Amino acid sequence: MKQSIILTMSLFFVLTFCVQGQTQQDSLNIKQVALDYIESQHNVKPEQFERAAHPRMVKRTFWTNKKTGKEYLRETFTDAMILLAETYNQDEDKFPENPKKEIIILDVFDRVASVKLIADDWIDYMHIVKLNGKWQLVNVLWQFNDSEEH
Repeated sequence: MKQSIILTMSLFFVLTFCVQGQTQQDSLNIKQVALDYIESQHNVKPEQFERAAHPRMVKRTFWTNKKTGKEYLRETFTDAMILLAETYNQDEDKFPENPKKEIIILDVFDRVASVKLIADDWIDYMHIVKLNGKWQLVNVLWQFNDSEEH
């Protein structure tokens, strides 16, 4: 009986020690990265985007050459996204008064997370990684709600 209690307690200790689950703070930080990404465009705050993104972040979507009809992969990098956040909504006419920004954490495993952002006209799937204690956006795959807009 004593041995089974010791074995059970030892197993509990090992499992507790080895399993590194996401904390509530991790969830909040992951959501904040997604918010900083979209709100940097809403609020014309490039520093907000810089706070969220890794310097080597890549954003991708499919696009269609209107003349040939051929589809291709279009890429945008951190520097262009910072410029976008600085310029895109300067006249405050690119988003509704209360823009949609639904954030769904799809999965977290240790230091990587997959997130879905549902905005007004498009969706973004994001990969976020925890580097040096900080969650940062590294990949975005997006499309307009109406894929014909691509």
